[in-house]
Amino acid sequence: MRYKNQEIFVNDDEQYKVYLKKTRGLKQIKQFSTPKLKHPTTGEASNFNVVNHVWSTGDRYFKLADQYYGDPELWWVIAHYNQKPTEFHTKLGDMIYVPIPLETVLYYMGY
Repeated sequence: MRYKNQEIFVNDDEQYKVYLKKTRGLKQIKQFSTPKLKHPTTGEASNFNVVNHVWSTGDRYFKLADQYYGDPELWWVIAHYNQKPTEFHTKLGDMIYVPIPLETVLYYMGY
């Protein structure tokens, strides 16, 4: 789902051509474009709910995503919403916010 709406483009940048030809014998590479997500404003966030979760031993974004969204691959939604891109940016006792419902959250993130 993360790349569902992403454009695929052929990267034929000269910088890549030299590297790819030397290492793999390729002339180009297909890549996903980088998504441009935004953080919902306070007004937009009022259109959905947030579950408060105290970060504890053994917590992982993918586990929270599986619990609340039914899909561990949606871990990035929680990470982006909390502006903590990886679990290493959290510490025990931090309040992590899980925004729901997913469809509404994705809409306000621009996904």
